[in-house]
Amino acid sequence: MKYKEIVKKVSIPAQSKTKQKEYLSSGTLPIIDQGKFLIGGYSNDVDNELECELPVIVFGDHTKCVKYINFPFVPGADGIKVLKPKEGIYPKYLFYYTQYLTYRIEDKGYARHYQYIEKEDVLLPPLPEQERIVSRIEELFSELDNAVETLNATKKQLDVYRQAVLKDAFRNCQSWERHTFADLMETVRNGYGKKPSDKGNYKILKISAVRALHLDFEEHRYNEFQLSDDDSISENDILFTRYNGSRELVGVCTVVPKLHEKIGYPDKIIKCTPILRSAIHSKYLSFYMSQGDAKKYLRSKIKTTSGQNGIAGSDIKNTIVYVPDLAVQKKIVEGIESRLSVCESIEKTVDSALSQASAMRQSILKQAFEGGLQ
Repeated sequence: MKYKEIVKKVSIPAQSKTKQKEYLSSGTLPIIDQGKFLIGGYSNDVDNELECELPVIVFGDHTKCVKYINFPFVPGADGIKVLKPKEGIYPKYLFYYTQYLTYRIEDKGYARHYQYIEKEDVLLPPLPEQERIVSRIEELFSELDNAVETLNATKKQLDVYRQAVLKDAFRNCQSWERHTFADLMETVRNGYGKKPSDKGNYKILKISAVRALHLDFEEHRYNEFQLSDDDSISENDILFTRYNGSRELVGVCTVVPKLHEKIGYPDKIIKCTPILRSAIHSKYLSFYMSQGDAKKYLRSKIKTTSGQNGIAGSDIKNTIVYVPDLAVQKKIVEGIESRLSVCESIEKTVDSALSQASAMRQSILKQAFEGGLQ
């Protein structure tokens, strides 16, 4: 039996779809979209509630995110399929089976994926067996979730430790020279303002490339032509996130290491080029801007619009920075890096365990629907 034969697609009126810029941070009804979070935002427009018999499965056509929804909701903008299991199909069996199919089909990027899901064959045992399989999946997932919760708690403890290290490093900083961040910069500039073409071989960072004191070059897209020097990063530049859905990720910064190719950056990232082109100086500034009063100041300047949190380049420029001579900066940077290296080693182990947990989740579903789960 094909997947499309066991579900009924719920029609979504065009006027009910809510665009992301219209999302509220709280409201009468949750908005369900194709994002990775269960709830994308909220709406007070009760007329946009989707009329359907609950529960339903919401499938992200572009993202492959699968959600089990058993409460009234407003549909997000284009990109979701709302699916109702037909008679004789346990709703949660369909939910987990849909997740299983998302692992089986090839990721097509931002293309639509339901057209592949609906053609997949489905093994459909009697209803009692469906319920038994779901019960066993949830039992194993519960054990896995407990382990993941412990790992995530460890990551939070590591974040607390990082802040303690930074706080200790700058505890006597007010005796040093006082500057605004702008005093120390040659330029502070937003990046490339157009959407990358996803064609060609020229890399441009995603906003997710910049995290607190970390730059992930794997998080990039492609453009069909090379960007100008103004829209590209250079060694020892300091990058800040300008926009993000999470307040915790706004205003975080990192230093650009030695590069082996030209890489662009988008307008949701702010590039700061120091007057003093020194790896030690840039690292010192990135550590300073990630701690204490500097971090608190930047957080206070975050503004929220349509569910997106943002900070302006002028806010970064106006941050007060205390700077000793370069020899002292070098000592501080070496001390911080020495202490944080242990932290990074532990975090790599935790991240590896979290990746294994994700793989185990896939393995559980594979066994469940291929007859190996007892």
